[in-house]
Amino acid sequence: MLGRLPLVEQLDGLRSVLSQNEVLANVLTRAATLELPGWYVTAGCLFQTVWNVATDRPPTSGIKDYDIFYFDGTDLSWEAEDAVIKAGQEVFAGLPAEVEFRNEARVHLWYEQKFGVPCPPHESTEAAIDSFAATTCCLGVRLDPGGGWRVYAPHGLSDVFNLVVRPNPVLAPREVYEAKAARWKDTWPQLTVLPWPG
Repeated sequence: MLGRLPLVEQLDGLRSVLSQNEVLANVLTRAATLELPGWYVTAGCLFQTVWNVATDRPPTSGIKDYDIFYFDGTDLSWEAEDAVIKAGQEVFAGLPAEVEFRNEARVHLWYEQKFGVPCPPHESTEAAIDSFAATTCCLGVRLDPGGGWRVYAPHGLSDVFNLVVRPNPVLAPREVYEAKAARWKDTWPQLTVLPWPG
C-alpha cells in the first residue's frame, strides 16, 4: 500500500498515479507555459485522482475542475487576475475540463464575504494550500522549468493514499469541512472521514 511506503517511494507513486489522469497531465504541461509566479495545480483534481485509481474508477471520475493557484502580490486588482484567467482560457482551449485560476495574494479580499470568517492575507501559494479545510487536500504539484515535478505536501501523502479525510481547523469553518467531506463520501464511499475536533 502506497501510504505505508518510505516518502521517496510515495512521491514516485504519486507521480505514477497522477500521470494516469491524462487531463491532469495536460493541465500541468499547459500551465507551465503561463509562467505564473508560485503556481501549483492543487486541490481536488490531485487527491481525487488518487482516490479514483485506488478504488478502480476512471482517473478523471467525479473531478469537477482543475485548480491553478498562483501568487502575485504586486497587483491585487481583480483586473490583473481576470487577465490571467483570460490568458488561461486561451491556453486551455479545447481541454475537456474546467480550469480555474486564483491569485492567492487576493483571497483575503473576498474570503470573509463567501465563507463568513476572515482570512489573513496569505504570504505565498504554499500558505494558501496550508489552509485547506482538510489536511488531505493540502497538496500542490507543478512542473519545474526542467520538466521535473515539484510537490508540496505539508502533511505528507499517507492520508491521501490511505483514503483518510482529516480536518484542518486553521481557517475554514467546521461546516465547510463537513459539507465537503459528506460530498466526497457520497462519491467515494471507501473514504474514512475523521470528525472535526471537539
